[in-house]
Amino acid sequence: MRRAADPSLDSGVLSDGWRAQLDLGYERVGGRTVLATRVHQGPLVVQKSLYPEGHAVCQNVIIHPPGGIVGGDTLAVNIDAGPRTHAQLTTPGATKCYRSGGAFARQRISLRAARGAILEWLPQETILFDASKIEFELAIELVDDALFIGWDVICLGRTAAGERFDRGALRQRLTLARDGIPVFVERAALHGGAPLLASPVGLHGHPVFGTFVAAAPIVTDAVLESCRQVTAMAGEGAVTRLPGALIARFRGASAAAARHYFVELWRKLRPALAFRAAVPPRIWNT
Repeated sequence: MRRAADPSLDSGVLSDGWRAQLDLGYERVGGRTVLATRVHQGPLVVQKSLYPEGHAVCQNVIIHPPGGIVGGDTLAVNIDAGPRTHAQLTTPGATKCYRSGGAFARQRISLRAARGAILEWLPQETILFDASKIEFELAIELVDDALFIGWDVICLGRTAAGERFDRGALRQRLTLARDGIPVFVERAALHGGAPLLASPVGLHGHPVFGTFVAAAPIVTDAVLESCRQVTAMAGEGAVTRLPGALIARFRGASAAAARHYFVELWRKLRPALAFRAAVPPRIWNT
């Protein structure tokens, strides 16, 4: 079903910019997951569906042709994984948020998985240039026994160029619900140069941070312990368990280290929860 454009994208903090929306709907046909609905408005697209693991898993790469987000842009991605489907979404490279003269940009990702579905959200990192202003929202809605595995990695400043996030703002919201009942809800507000960026209870001076989420009806003690054995090659990583969800955190100096840590967790969790070996998307190697 085609969704109407999200009216909440036109808030008072936004000005003229790109308006883009991508709606993807997956269905199971026989033993095959197919991309049955694909609607886009503006510069958000996917290319052909890929099946690197056979017909059961449909992989799509989300492409944003402008290559970055600027103040006033509004992007919305809506993913609907139908009953007993297995959809995997990723991106071809880092998302860049450019500096803004005043207007906020906004990106909302809405992910829904029906009964018996498996949905994987595996994007590459988002880089916030100094003086960028952006709102991110990730909303995950699961039905019955649906499974979700995904992550989000943020890099404050272009660290390779020695850039710091001294100005600008990030507003971030993450919600995870099952059958309409909240499982995990988190909001964050970070301002360039704020004390929280240096505080031990905040980022402790690290420019890169991320959250990994695995949601399943049951996360066993053995699965939790296996994930706690995974160590970050640099920076700090930690894992905790909520009823029906496993949450991992990372903070450090390198987006590559964050990706490595989360991929290693994914390698543990995918076989344990989805009963499939972890096959990395080929686009990650290009």
